Amino acid sequence: MAMKIALVGIGKIARDQHIPAINASADWELAAAVSRSETVDGVENFQDIDALLAARPDIECVSLCLPPVPRFAYASAALRASRHVMLEKPPGATLAECQALEAQARAAGVSIYATWHSREAAQVDAAKAWLVGKRLRSLNITWKEDVRRWHPGQAWIWEPGGLGVFDPGINALSIVTKILPSPIHLTRAVLNFPENCETPIAADLEFFHPDEAELRAEFDFRQEGEQIWTIAIETDGGSLVLSEGGAKLSIDGAAQAEAGKKGNPLLGEYPRLYANMAALVRSRSIEMDLSPMVHVADAFLLGQRITVDPFQE
Repeated sequence: MAMKIALVGIGKIARDQHIPAINASADWELAAAVSRSETVDGVENFQDIDALLAARPDIECVSLCLPPVPRFAYASAALRASRHVMLEKPPGATLAECQALEAQARAAGVSIYATWHSREAAQVDAAKAWLVGKRLRSLNITWKEDVRRWHPGQAWIWEPGGLGVFDPGINALSIVTKILPSPIHLTRAVLNFPENCETPIAADLEFFHPDEAELRAEFDFRQEGEQIWTIAIETDGGSLVLSEGGAKLSIDGAAQAEAGKKGNPLLGEYPRLYANMAALVRSRSIEMDLSPMVHVADAFLLGQRITVDPFQE
């Protein structure tokens, strides 16, 4: 029997990804939505989380899609009501509040899931498997997209806690922290802040790797034309390129076919996230890997701040 779930925060990502993934899932039934300004057809709609929790004790799980700054209060309320919680990336505005949510979930005996949708891209697992046993020589991330195309009118992304270019950049970091056999840490960052914004529009990062490999990342929200989401890796056993955000893989220049996915009902990042959440709920387990967020926090701590031209929507 499908478990009932409520979706909180009905914006672009909820309509484009979450609602279709839930509706296509045999594990979940979308039973309610929470939003101050939007509604979802065919389900009960609420304007605040407390009203939902009071009215619908039958709803087992809450999926939070609202911006990161207000997310802690909503997640905490759901956990106090003994509901399972699924967190859109990034899981919160700070590391400390994410750790507090995990502790609260453990105390309540419910599941909480910090999702990283790019880790579920089609070729990420294949890249991880190929890297096993190889010595890393270099890794270069190029993550460039047009903020006006992907975040139209979303002023929160430029406010404190909104992450700016790290909102997409953290997707690249989530992939890298999954596929690399050894942990890395940030050593240098240059952050470009528009003079009218509180978060960066571009970033250049460098990392330490135990094999002394060169690891760099370039994030930019000002990309026009072709959108670029690529991770290029050189090893002692050949080269690997993940492109289109992890959807495509080439090894030593040869494109790799996606294995074992034909006809798979979980094809797609968000369907796999919801399948993962169902497994966590059934086993009363917790998944709260914060390693991508650690790198972002370190970038703000170490970053050289450069003021650039103001951003105009």
